[in-house]
Amino acid sequence: MAERLLCPPAPVGRLRIHVYAWYNPRPSLTEEDKMAASVVRSLGSSLGRNLREVRLHLCQTSAASKGVRDFVEQNYVTLKKANLDFPILIRECSGVQARLWVRYGLGKETSVLLDNMSADQVAKALQSLAESKP
Repeated sequence: MAERLLCPPAPVGRLRIHVYAWYNPRPSLTEEDKMAASVVRSLGSSLGRNLREVRLHLCQTSAASKGVRDFVEQNYVTLKKANLDFPILIRECSGVQARLWVRYGLGKETSVLLDNMSADQVAKALQSLAESKP
């Protein structure tokens, strides 16, 4: 791994402190990942129109939750930046089925099972629930 200096060394007493970041290039995105990213970009700040909350339930280790974990890793920051005040909750629990819960106005909730789905399919499920009305 290569390292690069983030800022020049700052003198502290007789010691100099160096701040390093390890450069680890991300692997290139697959077509499926690119499709999920485009769905998330198209959602943009439209989550708050019909929805009041988004909750993702997933297992940290199961193969059935891999698509949901990939979706969170790749798209959570983008979604959160576009919807700063909107609650997007990630709930991890060992052995739980992967599920997407959305809450509409007046407390109505809907869920979709996400077991064995890819990151792209998770994004499409979120998009369909965000565009639907209760």
